[in-house]
Amino acid sequence: MSDIKSLLEKLSNAHGISGWEGSVQKIVREEISPYVDEVRVDKLGNLIATKKGDRPSIMIDAHADEIGLMVKQIDEKGFIRFIRIGGWFDQTLLNQRVIIHTSSGPVVGVIGSKPPHVMKDEDRKKVVEARDMFIDIGCSNQAEVEELGILPGTPISIDREFVPMHGDTVTGKAFDNRAGLVIMIEALKRTKSKSTIYAVAAVQEEVGLKGAKVAAFGLDPDIAIASDVTIPGDHPGIEKKDAPIEMGKGPVLVVADGSGRGLIATPQVIEWLVGTAKEFEIPVQLEASDGGTTDATSIYLTRSGIPTGVISVATRYIHSPVEVLNLNDIERAADLMARSLETASRYFKE
Repeated sequence: MSDIKSLLEKLSNAHGISGWEGSVQKIVREEISPYVDEVRVDKLGNLIATKKGDRPSIMIDAHADEIGLMVKQIDEKGFIRFIRIGGWFDQTLLNQRVIIHTSSGPVVGVIGSKPPHVMKDEDRKKVVEARDMFIDIGCSNQAEVEELGILPGTPISIDREFVPMHGDTVTGKAFDNRAGLVIMIEALKRTKSKSTIYAVAAVQEEVGLKGAKVAAFGLDPDIAIASDVTIPGDHPGIEKKDAPIEMGKGPVLVVADGSGRGLIATPQVIEWLVGTAKEFEIPVQLEASDGGTTDATSIYLTRSGIPTGVISVATRYIHSPVEVLNLNDIERAADLMARSLETASRYFKE
């Protein structure tokens, strides 16, 4: 468990918004290289590690990107306006500390707001929208900002670090989807599968499932598993009828998401993953959700169709800088993926 914790911490603390995943993929490459035959990067930027073997060939996918921001405009007083990259709830952005990633190094800033002391009553009742927010880096004019290498298009990420909580619970940024990367890496380390395995640290999931689609087309695997996070209904503000999954109860197997507009897993895939879980006594939860989706949607619609499943981890407060999960769920998810890679040849014969 300590290995999983330290790996998740390293990946969570790394910065890599959609389109700038390189620093995250560098960690993945270092961790995964001893367990595969080759590692390469495709034209879109996906990191693809190949372990050569027999049929069926299996693609395992976890997206490397996190939601973030991007510089839009710098005003004459040196304050920076930004756009959102990925799905943010605006209230989570206000008063956060951020890192602006320039070619010459990181620059720290804060998303500023009017102090409550000078707010009028009607101001206090308003929700501040991202389009009205700005970043303060301590400069006094536009020229000072640009001298630091900050220009429109410069990527920005949240400045937040991984912290242990009670028991096996931890919090940090970008567990969506650094948790999925940990599952994929650990599964490769543990499996004795004889199949050909393609491990993909995919790019740009948060902005349209882009990297996985390109990787799946190029690799054309027989079957695939995406690893990601999902929403539990075990905390205030959400009801179990809307999200019956619980943190700490084991990995989640997605039967359908997005009310079927996303993935609808084929029965053979569910039989494979559930059957493997039962065989190795790994507790799992089944999920049918009406919102959200994963890379699995773009993978299973590629070429003439690729049977694809999802192994997820219940994670609270997704798409915020304070996501929370239980490390035991990652441990079991990694075990399930490792064992599923071994049993695939029994469920998917040529």
